[in-house]
Amino acid sequence: MFKALAIAAALVAATPAFAQTVDDVNAQIESLLGSHEIFGTAIQAVQEGLVNHEIEKIAGYIPFGEPIMVNGEPVTIADEADLAARFDELFNEKVVNAVTDQQYETLFVNQDGIMFGEGELWLGGVCIDEACNDFFVNIIAINNQ
Repeated sequence: MFKALAIAAALVAATPAFAQTVDDVNAQIESLLGSHEIFGTAIQAVQEGLVNHEIEKIAGYIPFGEPIMVNGEPVTIADEADLAARFDELFNEKVVNAVTDQQYETLFVNQDGIMFGEGELWLGGVCIDEACNDFFVNIIAINNQ
């Protein structure tokens, strides 16, 4: 009985207090990260790239030569050929499912970026100028274990 109550309490605690809308998510992105249009384009491209195994589409969001966090460790992907060689390892079924099953209105957004699933993939903005008026979106973390 106690175990059932603990599980029920955990489920209630994990459930959002209110349902988000697309407008809510857009407002969170705008408030914390920047243009929701730029992030929206990236979200769509990454989802489509993973569904269709389009390495070139994902490559646009990989900071080649710079580390990204993979399972808590910095990993550097040299170039598109390196990405192609490691694609299925990095973007395994767990990551692909988390990203492709994610609905926009259920995205988690904070000052660090946008989280898919339970943290299987994170997108973040990288400033181009000092004032961060211009930025681009990168995959900043993959958690595939």
